[in-house]
Amino acid sequence: MALSPDDVAGLAALSRIQLSAEEREHLAPQLDEILQAVATVSELDLAEVPPTSHALPLQNVFREDVVQESLPRDAALAGAPAAEEDRFRVPRILGEDA
Repeated sequence: MALSPDDVAGLAALSRIQLSAEEREHLAPQLDEILQAVATVSELDLAEVPPTSHALPLQNVFREDVVQESLPRDAALAGAPAAEEDRFRVPRILGEDA
């Protein structure tokens, strides 16, 4: 099953990405190749392969969690581009209402 430009348009809408008709036409076969490659990998017998997230084993280094004095609020807000009601003021994202 090949991806159509309409399929790409649906994926773009879910991802909140605006694509032109030319971009959808261009991306459809590329995304279809990716899906075929994933399907090929899913056909492999991986029952004896242990699950991993990295090719090499990793070890996390933790430090002691120590309570200490923090930066005073006024000092922290002094470097902010905008502050409101003793908090950092940041722009709204994704059209969310306050």
